[in-house]
Amino acid sequence: MATPTTKRKPVFVKVDQLKPGTSGHTLTVKVVSSKPVKMVSNRGGRSSVIAARPSRIAECNVGDETGTIVFTARNEQVDLMKPGSTLILRNAKIDMFKGSMRLAVDRWGRIEVTEPANFEVKEDNNLSLVEYELVNVEE
Repeated sequence: MATPTTKRKPVFVKVDQLKPGTSGHTLTVKVVSSKPVKMVSNRGGRSSVIAARPSRIAECNVGDETGTIVFTARNEQVDLMKPGSTLILRNAKIDMFKGSMRLAVDRWGRIEVTEPANFEVKEDNNLSLVEYELVNVEE
């Protein structure tokens, strides 16, 4: 007989607790800014079959009272990223881009618009400005 699966209560983390290469984060953030990223067409402008459905990408600065981080919003996520709105990011992961951390929610995660949070975003602690270097550890 199968045992019923109990849902684990999400553990909310703060922006300053995020580390490179981690995933499964649930956090409440406010959108500070959102700017669309120009879509790059491949092969000198000739569109391929895949490019028939253009994907939209926006780089958004999101944060809480501990700091901010760049969130990469894709397609319909872009519409939720309105500056000033408060969101709950579920099952978010950290991607590395040119040595800096980016927060993302893929198809396994969710973005929910929620009640306005009563915190001020700490904008002088941007985790995406910290550059990480990949170091191979010798055993």
